[in-house]
Amino acid sequence: MDAALKSLSYGASRPVPEAEPSLSVMRNDNDRVVASLAERRAETAALEVAEDATKDIARKPASATRVPEGIALARPSREEAEAAVRTLLRWAGDDPNREGLLDTPARVVKAYGQLFGGYDVDADALLERVFEEVEGYSDIVLVRDIPFYSHCEHHMVPFMGLAHIAYYPTKGVVGLSKLARVVDTFARRLQTQETMTAQIADVIESILKPRGVAVLVEAEHLCMAMRGVQKAGVSTITTQFRGAFREDASEQVRFLTLVRGGKA
Repeated sequence: MDAALKSLSYGASRPVPEAEPSLSVMRNDNDRVVASLAERRAETAALEVAEDATKDIARKPASATRVPEGIALARPSREEAEAAVRTLLRWAGDDPNREGLLDTPARVVKAYGQLFGGYDVDADALLERVFEEVEGYSDIVLVRDIPFYSHCEHHMVPFMGLAHIAYYPTKGVVGLSKLARVVDTFARRLQTQETMTAQIADVIESILKPRGVAVLVEAEHLCMAMRGVQKAGVSTITTQFRGAFREDASEQVRFLTLVRGGKA
């Protein structure tokens, strides 16, 4: 009797197995999964379209790879920029309302428009016009001693110096002044010397498709002379070699010899 009761109680306590899902239920579950995946893909596509639309609105030069996204939309007004200068003057310990500083905010904003005008220039477009009638000239073209003035992106203090550019033309040559304009375009942005050197080489290589490009930049950084270690007269040299100049060390020697005024 006890054994029978135990058997009955044991059977009553066992969980009742769930019924196997019907085929229609499985199909509904699969349909929901597929629909969910489709919704996610649609949301991703919509985000990509919206992002592309934003890029179209805040269009920037293709060569300005370090310009923040949406800068054209988020750019402060002139009044806001002048107010920021007044704040810095007060922080420095001076009175922006005294006679000598009354017009300083407006002057600074105007100066910044020129000093950082490179953000508004498409460096690629500067090199689009090529002169092909050069009587088959294919030897080195060197423009040296191009002066520039830039600003260190770490302290916004000037650095200045000379840039030297050489290339081996293939489909033609570009106007010599255009190379100087390329240097100015990248120099008139918040920069590091290393990045600026690479940007100059990049745009020449990308647009002119030369057999080789060489760029040498030498500069003095006032952030090193006026603050920090305070060592004036120190020169920093950066180089970029592409194509024939990278592959052949003798081409590098020729370039450096010409830059220093020797004969190659």
